[in-house]
Amino acid sequence: MRPRFRHVSLIWASDWGLTIFLVLIAVTVFIFMPMSGQSETARLLTEIVFALVLVSGVAAVSERRTMTLFAAGLVIVTIALRGIAHLMPGPVILPATAISTLACLGLLAGVVLIQVFRKGPITSHRIQGAIAVYLLLGLMWGVTYDFVFLEIPGAFQPADLADASESAMTNLVYFSFVTLTTVGYGDITPAHAIVRSLSNLEALVGQLYPAILIGRLVAMELSSRQSKSREP
Repeated sequence: MRPRFRHVSLIWASDWGLTIFLVLIAVTVFIFMPMSGQSETARLLTEIVFALVLVSGVAAVSERRTMTLFAAGLVIVTIALRGIAHLMPGPVILPATAISTLACLGLLAGVVLIQVFRKGPITSHRIQGAIAVYLLLGLMWGVTYDFVFLEIPGAFQPADLADASESAMTNLVYFSFVTLTTVGYGDITPAHAIVRSLSNLEALVGQLYPAILIGRLVAMELSSRQSKSREP
């Protein structure tokens, strides 16, 4: 293993890696993705940062050779497809890109959850890792909506989610987080039964995940702190 990649792997092996990943995914979701439709430079920067997010997942599983090869292959294919989709978008390449991106994000979510629940005390870093998974869920649903948008015309209202300044993916990620947090502004609405079912499921997960999983982790961290304070 190369020394630099080894250093990244060691960061992931510590709880600090979860905090760093949260910052990286938050910057991607709330800064770069909304800007990606504004110019080619902004889109390129978004793709670079998103690629870093995906590569970080490979670093996280670098101690397991088989898993590393699988994750690296999936990430390479996804990055290549995203590049091709940008240069030559088409009815085959765009859905394939959405599927591979969704697979990468699902792998990342699983890796982060494993890091959160590995042996050891629950720390604030692990809670931040759980929050990162919450953001990944929003991205995963956004990519799923993008796939449905490509395959089923008129699945959303307004039907034309892409204009000169914003891409459909940017708007669908926005719709995903609006649904995940149950804000529901109503500027984009599901018009197809499949999208409505996906939206209902996302809204349900968006309420239960923080209440059950993150709430439980916070309680466990507080309990751990109290136990330490009682030690002589």
